[in-house]
Amino acid sequence: MATDATTKFQNPDFRPDFHPELTPSTHDGLHFWQFMIAGSVAGCIEHMAMFPVDTVKTHMQALGSCPIKSVSVRQALNSILKSEGPSALYRGIAAMGLGAGPAHAVYFSVYETCKKRFSNGDPNNSLAHAASGVCATVTSDAVFTPMDMVKQRLQLSNSGYKGVWDCVKRVMSEEGFGAFYASYRTTVLMNAPFTAVHFATYEAAKKGLVEVSPESVDDEQWVVHATAGAAAGALAAVVTTPLDVVKTQLQCQGVCGCDRFKSGSIGDVIKTILKKDGYKGLMRGWIPRMLFHAPAAAICWSTYEAGKSFFQDFNQQKDTGTVT
Repeated sequence: MATDATTKFQNPDFRPDFHPELTPSTHDGLHFWQFMIAGSVAGCIEHMAMFPVDTVKTHMQALGSCPIKSVSVRQALNSILKSEGPSALYRGIAAMGLGAGPAHAVYFSVYETCKKRFSNGDPNNSLAHAASGVCATVTSDAVFTPMDMVKQRLQLSNSGYKGVWDCVKRVMSEEGFGAFYASYRTTVLMNAPFTAVHFATYEAAKKGLVEVSPESVDDEQWVVHATAGAAAGALAAVVTTPLDVVKTQLQCQGVCGCDRFKSGSIGDVIKTILKKDGYKGLMRGWIPRMLFHAPAAAICWSTYEAGKSFFQDFNQQKDTGTVT
């Protein structure tokens, strides 16, 4: 080992701090549509895999006379299983599928485009990563919010909706189109800091993990993406839980006995939560939220990076004329 190291350092072209296979491209050499496909697949897999945990979180955050009021994950889960059975954990998954695919396609493609523009050639620019994430979430939330509202209403026990289409029709006729975007402002205010923390943490953690063990990065690349994603997802989830509780209240208002808010003001919702449940009410569901976002982010990032790797190989083979 010592002989090998001496030989390397005697090589005038050897640069111990340079790893050509780790030098990130500002845009990874992919087309816009390839980012969209990779992001769409990653988003669908992420949300479908973790959907039961999201259902528990939604039940815990919905106040009023909805069936589940306890902040205990175990009690919430047992209540769902006893009242409706295991299938209740997947109520609303169709709405999630309809919203997650297009939203994540927009999310990742906008993120990559903004990252290229904001980074100015510096792949380690955390501010550029955070700003790109905020731009991505503002646009993707406009796509996802309507189906997210439908999904959360269907997740509640005894909501009275027969399915996605029935919920859409009834909301349109009874509450109007604006009901689909009642929580959009809150969602953006929640997801902007969530995404800023998420992307900045992910890029920093990924860089740190690569520096710890650069010689094994090729063999353990998916572990790096999954670990960095899990850390980013867990931290961002805990920090933004209060606004997620507000979002759930706005999306589920008037359903299953939950409170209805006249103004839709974030302040009014927070006051109602504090009056009924105190400050602990703003952290209702933080455990399942963290349990959702940590593995979800790990799944999403590893799947997304795998998709990018696939398209990079595809483009390389296409350029060399070796595509079969």
